[in-house]
Amino acid sequence: MAEYESIWSDLQGVAFTQGYLDVGGVRTRYLHAGERDKPTLVLLHGSGGHAEAYVRNLAAHAEHFSTWSIDMLGHGYTDKPGHPLEISHYVEHLVRFLDEIGVDRVHVSGESLGGWVAARFAIDHPGRVHRLVLNTAGGSQADPQVMARIVTLSMAAVSDPDWDTVQARITWLMADKTKGYDDIVASRQRIYRQPGFVAAMSDIMALQDPVIRARNLLGPNEYGSITAPTLVLWTSDDPTADVAEGRRIAAMIPGARFELMPGCGHWPQYEDAKTFDALHVGFLLAD
Repeated sequence: MAEYESIWSDLQGVAFTQGYLDVGGVRTRYLHAGERDKPTLVLLHGSGGHAEAYVRNLAAHAEHFSTWSIDMLGHGYTDKPGHPLEISHYVEHLVRFLDEIGVDRVHVSGESLGGWVAARFAIDHPGRVHRLVLNTAGGSQADPQVMARIVTLSMAAVSDPDWDTVQARITWLMADKTKGYDDIVASRQRIYRQPGFVAAMSDIMALQDPVIRARNLLGPNEYGSITAPTLVLWTSDDPTADVAEGRRIAAMIPGARFELMPGCGHWPQYEDAKTFDALHVGFLLAD
């Protein structure tokens, strides 16, 4: 019998809190683990995602960091602003979140959309970033097929959030297509069934529009201005971009380190948490 995977099992034994903060008038949901006097780490999920993207990583990181995984602006149970979301909106929300928790400088790690936001934050606010991790990060290219696939899967999942449509959205992220990912599917299904989430997802999908995406993309000048020590983490089976794209991003960032995780798709922090945690914590603690 296959081992049952459960969000609650991932969190059992972890001293964590779930709550909401008023972030510049935006009710913002968070998961937090670790002592508040430790260095702060903020984890940012991908497009259409939520804080549970990091449930398997809170324990390992809480040993060393005050670790926050948030529902980003317009996502999860955080307030929906009711307009198309561009990278500047997410960065502004992150800045206000840090101000609300009273933290000036942080480690910031983002997956997919979260990596795009993390990179832009490091570009715009270099003095606030200790170390930066870009995990299968978006924002470096505009692949029409990938963009169309994201929109199709995401809008189907919120327009008719039955088990199959939501599971299809989750399975697409993963390298191992044989698993059902039942607990993550159930968690996301509940989020997608919230009133008004079709409109919210439409706003999230704004970055898949070619014109909007073009004005938000990061290139050599932007990546080249990043001063924080940076880890670019990629995978063998990322459905959004191949390994060469990850290496290209790393090559544009001065002194960036590149690491490849085999056997993973778009969620390496979930699919192989042990390897991810070792790489991630090791980088963040490096002198």
